[in-house]
Amino acid sequence: MQFSTHLSSTVQTQQTSHSIWQGAVQAGYPAALWRLPNRTDRELIIDASGTVATVVMDFEELPMGFAVSPFVNPDAESTFFLKADFYWRFDENGAMLAAQNKLPTDHPAFESLFRIDSKTAKKEIVPSVKVVKSAQNQQLDFEETVSRAIRQMERGTFRKVVLSRTKTIRFEEQPDIPTLFNRLCQAYPNAFVSAVYLPDRNQVWIGATPERLVSVDADGIFRTVALAGTQSAFDSEGRQKRTADAPWTQKEIEEQALVSRYIIGCFKKIRVREYLEEGPRTVVAGNLMHLRSDYSVDTQAVNFPQLGTVMLRLLHPTSAVCGMPRETAQAFILQHEAHQREFYSGFLGPVNIVRQDGPETDLFVNLRCMKLEGQEGTLYAGAGLTEDSSPAKEWRETELKCDTMLSVITQ
Repeated sequence: MQFSTHLSSTVQTQQTSHSIWQGAVQAGYPAALWRLPNRTDRELIIDASGTVATVVMDFEELPMGFAVSPFVNPDAESTFFLKADFYWRFDENGAMLAAQNKLPTDHPAFESLFRIDSKTAKKEIVPSVKVVKSAQNQQLDFEETVSRAIRQMERGTFRKVVLSRTKTIRFEEQPDIPTLFNRLCQAYPNAFVSAVYLPDRNQVWIGATPERLVSVDADGIFRTVALAGTQSAFDSEGRQKRTADAPWTQKEIEEQALVSRYIIGCFKKIRVREYLEEGPRTVVAGNLMHLRSDYSVDTQAVNFPQLGTVMLRLLHPTSAVCGMPRETAQAFILQHEAHQREFYSGFLGPVNIVRQDGPETDLFVNLRCMKLEGQEGTLYAGAGLTEDSSPAKEWRETELKCDTMLSVITQ
């Protein structure tokens, strides 16, 4: 798969991730821009069909592309998928490093994507932001729902549930997404940073998530993580804490342990015993700290090439964003949350991206994200609840998580 020769090398090298993103949005083509954790290069795909298909997630069957899943997606059978009709890789300054395409040179997408010039390009700015005043009782309502969940856990209905809330902001004018994306990349080098344009829904989803759901690299190594527990990365005087000194409560340790036990339970269910477990350890994600354990399996050594697909269906939605038992916790969430999660706490990421050593898939839980519709942005944040939860403390945790995105937007 090679880049079309009808574009001169001069035209190719003049294109940036910024200009191509703008061309895609102006033409109404679905697009996904991302940067993997601890990397500097950015990747971008365009689906030139103009619509986003819904697929069953199967790594062995899907072509190169980008997946976006809603929170409610049993067995990952209703996942939105952007085909990689065009693929680019850029350095951190936006200069093109590599490009591929699957389309004939006379496809109208070529004209749309590569003819953005300085006169038509949108300014690289992020306008000022105003937080839209929440309903007066939002905090009270959230804390009451937390209390209701705690009572249910005390009765044994479920062991853990994750409740979320939203915060609405309004930009003075529609913001420039690649500029926001670059800000997130600079602020959160250890996160998966992405921006996805879905023209069918007139939405852009942008975020920086710390939580890997499943990945399979070119060598067949499967990876997932258990991430839970949240505290500020700074002390009361504004100094950054050392990870070794982070104090964790019994509630937070148990919350993370529940996620770990669920992953191990999934391995046992499919009779995978040869896995490597590392952690838990304290990790920093922006202005927050979490407890994290890492799990990996050599799919070639265990002769289980379908492990990534099977584990995805078993894990989503994880207890880190839903609860345990999963079905009971999800039913409580759908009944009591005041908003639709849509893609928040779903999963997203590149699928079967062809690199030098072979195809790679990296899917992450969609956290620390914002839905943008025109000038209105919706921030999402959740808190994991156990019997030991405090309603007021859980509200503060969601405020901290909303501030993760706000601090970048308003810098």
